[in-house]
Amino acid sequence: MASVLNGWARSRQRDDDGQLEQTRRSIELAEATGSVSPTWLLLPLADEYARFGRTDECAALIDKMLERVEMGQRWQEADIYRLKAEMLLAQGESHTAEAEVCLRKAIDVARGQSARWWELRATVSLARLLDRTDRRDEARAMLAEIYNWFTEGFDTADLKDAKALLEELSA
Repeated sequence: MASVLNGWARSRQRDDDGQLEQTRRSIELAEATGSVSPTWLLLPLADEYARFGRTDECAALIDKMLERVEMGQRWQEADIYRLKAEMLLAQGESHTAEAEVCLRKAIDVARGQSARWWELRATVSLARLLDRTDRRDEARAMLAEIYNWFTEGFDTADLKDAKALLEELSA
């Protein structure tokens, strides 16, 4: 696990997708022993693949994580659907409808789990998509609802991002 997280951290620090090879190899080695990597260990690698535009690898990991969700690893289910939507959006306009379905599912899952942080992240992504598709009022209303639920943590990146987007949508 340490090797997986080390590769991910190095990728983030150096903005270098070459560092992801360590992460991928570490996961493969662990799984070669019969171990089943938890979704929380796979999600950072999938996120980095998406960030570097490596959509084939990202899609394969998302599929693997969704299989694990079906096996009961539901802790990060909402964020997996959010990431899937982000990956689809990066592939172009033709995937907008499918991405919206994934984001709405992410929000529903997060609400069902009372996972407000995951709900916020998915709602920010959906609000951006709605804004791009000329549904600014809907975007603002749904983002304001979840943002106003929070009473602390306003110095975190996700809440700062949500606030900036809310201000943009209100302008």
